[in-house]
Amino acid sequence: MRKHNLRLILFICSIASLSGVILGYDASVISGVIDPLTEHLNLSPWESGWAVSNVILGCVLGAWGVGYISDRIGRKSTLIITAILFVISAVGAALSNSLTDFVIYRLIGGLAVGMASAITPLYIAEVSPKDWRGRMLGLQQMLMVGGQVTVYVVNYLIARGMSHAWIVSDGWRWMLASGVVPCVLFLLLVPFMPESPRWLALKGKTDGALKVLTRLSNAQHAEHLLQEILASANVHTAQSRQSGILRDARARYILLIGCAIAILQQVSGINILLYYAPSLLQNITGSTQASLFQSIFLGLALLVGVAICLSVIDRIGRTPLLRWGAMGCALCLMFTSWAFIAQVDGVIPVIGLVAFVFIFGMSWSLGAWLLISEIFPNRMRAVAMGFAFSSMYVANFIVTQSFPMMNRSQVLMAHFHGAFPLMLCALGSLVAFWFVRRFLPETRGVSLEHIEPLMLSKSHRFASTAQRPTEQPSKPEWSNSN
Repeated sequence: MRKHNLRLILFICSIASLSGVILGYDASVISGVIDPLTEHLNLSPWESGWAVSNVILGCVLGAWGVGYISDRIGRKSTLIITAILFVISAVGAALSNSLTDFVIYRLIGGLAVGMASAITPLYIAEVSPKDWRGRMLGLQQMLMVGGQVTVYVVNYLIARGMSHAWIVSDGWRWMLASGVVPCVLFLLLVPFMPESPRWLALKGKTDGALKVLTRLSNAQHAEHLLQEILASANVHTAQSRQSGILRDARARYILLIGCAIAILQQVSGINILLYYAPSLLQNITGSTQASLFQSIFLGLALLVGVAICLSVIDRIGRTPLLRWGAMGCALCLMFTSWAFIAQVDGVIPVIGLVAFVFIFGMSWSLGAWLLISEIFPNRMRAVAMGFAFSSMYVANFIVTQSFPMMNRSQVLMAHFHGAFPLMLCALGSLVAFWFVRRFLPETRGVSLEHIEPLMLSKSHRFASTAQRPTEQPSKPEWSNSN
């Protein structure tokens, strides 16, 4: 008897992961747009930062509300809504003739990004077997980074050989409009996805949940897993509401851990490179097209890093990758900061940035998203993930809004030559190293229904009452749970 229908699981997770392509595309397309847009609309440093960071406010709202939306209409329907919002944003932003119009449509895109960033890993985590959860979520990260690499290439190809005047007047519009293509592809394929069996079970649709679970594994395992899901859901069902989460000390603790993971991922500075790679690299190259070309290598480094993480995260575990990844990121940022301050020419500073992106891809790019999607109990997962991703985007907004002001500050540039933001991010990476070592347990091979006591066992306050799961992460048994 088969353990799991991996072919079907891979198929539906691949479709869900296409939203990752859209996420990566939308996040990184602005890297090629912001400089010509700034010149086209004659934006101040603050307005340039606002043109980039406004989308993150939409992300905060989208991530915060998606838990309630997906709990009511389902995970699948929520994914469809996000794709439609992406199309509206891409077309509207490309046709904008003022900063106000651009901001409005980018805010709509932000809503979609915030919703998709939470609902996609939530859906994948709820349909994936526990022994494959890391790899299935890694597929979404791979496609998200693939979307980032693709948009770097598309931006470069649009700008290559064209006059600077054309890039400023029309080139940036084509960069934005190209994002419609992955959205349409996703909308064509999403009807082939089943609804999340855990959502169906939580809504009392046990027959539908059992049918989906049976398709994903076998009848015996499906029946056993359904009983575990229902037993987990019956524990403080009311706590799935926001107020219930905040009243429960244990839920608050896990929620704070999830929010901290999300924030620490952002203070590493990865989105400075994703959003402002050409602007940052122009401190070295002085050329728009050269900086757009070098951005491709940053995207490729991230893609290779995520691919390696994808292959080892279910064998090595989450916390070792996060812990040593944070230390590696800090060292690379320190090296690059030295190169900027010393005004080292050539490829040395680029090597430091590429190494940072590569190490981040091997660790926090996938590891943080994976932990956020699996540490929360069933009763609060959708809402809690919304909180966590909202925290991620608040931190992202602060980092993104402040970077252009630091990068164009005459005082900071005179003393640090563009290194000051990187030094702050290095400090954030060191804090992340300490946090993982102190607060995060290993969740490799543990089913979603059994992770809560494992999380509480790391807290001095709850360690005496938390019961560790009977499963052994080093040798997971498929028959115990999904």
